[in-house]
Amino acid sequence: MKLANALSLRSELQTRIRQLESRLDNNALVQEGESPAEDPMELLRELEEDYAQLEELIARINRTNSTTEAGEGGTLSDLLARRECMTGRLRILRDFLNSASAVVNRRTVGEIRIRSAVNVRELQKQVDRDAKALRELDETIQEKNWTTELVEL
Repeated sequence: MKLANALSLRSELQTRIRQLESRLDNNALVQEGESPAEDPMELLRELEEDYAQLEELIARINRTNSTTEAGEGGTLSDLLARRECMTGRLRILRDFLNSASAVVNRRTVGEIRIRSAVNVRELQKQVDRDAKALRELDETIQEKNWTTELVEL
Protein backbone atom coordinates (compact mmCIF):
# COMPACT_ATOMS: atom_id res chain seq x y z
CA MET A 1 0.00 0.00 0.00
CA LYS A 2 1.28 3.46 -0.86
CA LEU A 3 1.62 6.03 1.89
CA ALA A 4 -0.96 8.26 0.17
CA ASN A 5 -3.50 5.43 0.29
CA ALA A 6 -2.77 4.89 3.98
CA LEU A 7 -3.31 8.58 4.67
CA SER A 8 -6.64 8.44 2.86
CA LEU A 9 -7.65 5.34 4.81
CA ARG A 10 -6.66 7.05 8.07
CA SER A 11 -8.94 9.97 7.22
CA GLU A 12 -11.82 7.62 6.42
CA LEU A 13 -11.34 5.76 9.70
CA GLN A 14 -11.28 9.02 11.66
CA THR A 15 -14.52 10.09 9.97
CA ARG A 16 -16.12 6.72 10.69
CA ILE A 17 -15.07 6.94 14.36
CA ARG A 18 -16.67 10.40 14.66
CA GLN A 19 -19.86 8.98 13.13
CA LEU A 20 -19.82 6.03 15.52
CA GLU A 21 -19.46 8.46 18.42
CA SER A 22 -22.57 10.30 17.27
CA ARG A 23 -24.49 7.06 16.76
CA LEU A 24 -23.50 5.90 20.25
CA ASP A 25 -24.72 9.17 21.74
CA ASN A 26 -28.01 8.83 19.86
CA ASN A 27 -28.54 5.32 21.25
CA ALA A 28 -27.34 5.78 24.83
CA LEU A 29 -30.80 6.35 26.30
CA VAL A 30 -34.21 5.04 25.33
CA GLN A 31 -37.65 5.38 26.78
CA GLU A 32 -38.63 2.57 29.11
CA GLY A 33 -40.17 -0.26 27.11
CA GLU A 34 -38.53 0.87 23.86
CA SER A 35 -35.44 -0.44 22.08
CA PRO A 36 -32.61 1.69 20.75
CA ALA A 37 -32.47 2.20 16.99
CA GLU A 38 -29.06 0.50 17.00
CA ASP A 39 -27.47 -1.89 19.48
CA PRO A 40 -24.98 0.21 21.48
CA MET A 41 -22.88 -2.87 22.30
CA GLU A 42 -22.49 -3.59 18.57
CA LEU A 43 -21.53 0.02 17.96
CA LEU A 44 -18.95 -0.19 20.77
CA ARG A 45 -17.52 -3.36 19.18
CA GLU A 46 -17.23 -1.54 15.83
CA LEU A 47 -15.58 1.39 17.60
CA GLU A 48 -12.99 -0.90 19.20
CA GLU A 49 -12.24 -2.55 15.84
CA ASP A 50 -11.89 0.80 14.09
CA TYR A 51 -9.60 2.19 16.80
CA ALA A 52 -7.42 -0.95 16.64
CA GLN A 53 -7.14 -0.57 12.87
CA LEU A 54 -6.45 3.16 13.19
CA GLU A 55 -3.75 2.60 15.80
CA GLU A 56 -1.92 0.11 13.58
CA LEU A 57 -2.26 2.37 10.56
CA ILE A 58 -0.97 5.45 12.41
CA ALA A 59 2.00 3.46 13.71
CA ARG A 60 2.83 2.31 10.16
CA ILE A 61 2.45 5.83 8.78
CA ASN A 62 4.66 7.28 11.51
CA ARG A 63 7.29 4.58 11.04
CA THR A 64 7.24 5.14 7.29
CA ASN A 65 7.55 8.92 7.71
CA SER A 66 10.45 8.59 10.12
CA THR A 67 12.41 6.14 7.94
CA THR A 68 11.75 7.63 4.50
CA GLU A 69 14.64 9.77 3.34
CA ALA A 70 13.51 12.95 1.63
CA GLY A 71 16.81 14.15 0.18
CA GLU A 72 18.61 17.11 1.66
CA GLY A 73 15.59 17.90 3.81
CA GLY A 74 16.05 14.84 6.05
CA THR A 75 13.25 12.36 6.59
CA LEU A 76 9.63 12.73 5.62
CA SER A 77 8.86 13.37 9.31
CA ASP A 78 11.30 16.28 9.21
CA LEU A 79 9.53 17.72 6.17
CA LEU A 80 6.13 17.33 7.84
CA ALA A 81 7.36 19.19 10.91
CA ARG A 82 8.78 21.94 8.70
CA ARG A 83 5.49 22.20 6.80
CA GLU A 84 3.47 22.47 10.02
CA CYS A 85 5.69 25.25 11.33
CA MET A 86 5.76 27.10 8.01
CA THR A 87 1.96 26.90 7.79
CA GLY A 88 1.51 28.29 11.31
CA ARG A 89 4.03 31.07 10.73
CA LEU A 90 2.40 32.07 7.43
CA ARG A 91 -1.05 32.15 9.03
CA ILE A 92 0.18 34.51 11.73
CA LEU A 93 2.04 36.73 9.25
CA ARG A 94 -1.00 36.94 6.97
CA ASP A 95 -3.23 37.90 9.89
CA PHE A 96 -0.67 40.47 11.01
CA LEU A 97 -0.42 41.92 7.48
CA ASN A 98 -4.18 42.13 7.32
CA SER A 99 -4.15 44.21 10.51
CA ALA A 100 -1.14 46.28 9.46
CA SER A 101 -2.63 47.17 6.09
CA ALA A 102 -6.09 48.07 7.38
CA VAL A 103 -7.19 51.53 6.37
CA VAL A 104 -8.37 53.75 9.21
CA ASN A 105 -10.55 56.55 7.91
CA ARG A 106 -10.35 59.94 9.59
CA ARG A 107 -13.45 62.09 9.68
CA THR A 108 -11.71 65.33 10.46
CA VAL A 109 -8.23 66.70 9.95
CA GLY A 110 -7.80 66.98 13.71
CA GLU A 111 -8.19 63.25 14.36
CA ILE A 112 -5.13 61.19 15.19
CA ARG A 113 -3.49 59.64 12.16
CA ILE A 114 -3.02 55.88 12.29
CA ARG A 115 -0.25 54.33 10.26
CA SER A 116 1.25 50.89 9.89
CA ALA A 117 4.09 49.99 12.23
CA VAL A 118 5.82 47.91 9.52
CA ASN A 119 6.63 48.13 5.83
CA VAL A 120 3.61 46.20 4.54
CA ARG A 121 4.92 45.95 0.97
CA GLU A 122 8.21 44.35 2.04
CA LEU A 123 6.56 42.02 4.51
CA GLN A 124 4.04 40.97 1.84
CA LYS A 125 6.91 40.10 -0.51
CA GLN A 126 8.39 37.92 2.25
CA VAL A 127 5.03 36.23 2.83
CA ASP A 128 4.74 35.55 -0.91
CA ARG A 129 8.23 33.98 -0.95
CA ASP A 130 7.40 31.89 2.10
CA ALA A 131 4.09 30.78 0.58
CA LYS A 132 5.93 29.66 -2.57
CA ALA A 133 8.44 27.71 -0.46
CA LEU A 134 5.56 26.09 1.43
CA ARG A 135 3.87 25.06 -1.84
CA GLU A 136 7.13 23.53 -3.07
CA LEU A 137 7.63 21.70 0.22
CA ASP A 138 4.07 20.40 0.07
CA GLU A 139 4.66 19.15 -3.49
CA THR A 140 7.74 17.27 -2.29
CA ILE A 141 5.75 15.70 0.54
CA GLN A 142 2.89 14.73 -1.79
CA GLU A 143 5.32 13.18 -4.25
CA LYS A 144 6.81 11.08 -1.45
CA ASN A 145 3.31 10.07 -0.33
CA TRP A 146 2.52 8.66 -3.76
CA THR A 147 5.85 6.93 -4.32
CA THR A 148 6.60 5.51 -0.86
CA GLU A 149 5.44 2.07 0.21
CA LEU A 150 4.02 1.82 3.71
CA VAL A 151 6.30 -0.17 6.04
CA GLU A 152 5.05 -3.29 7.75
CA LEU A 153 4.94 -3.54 11.54
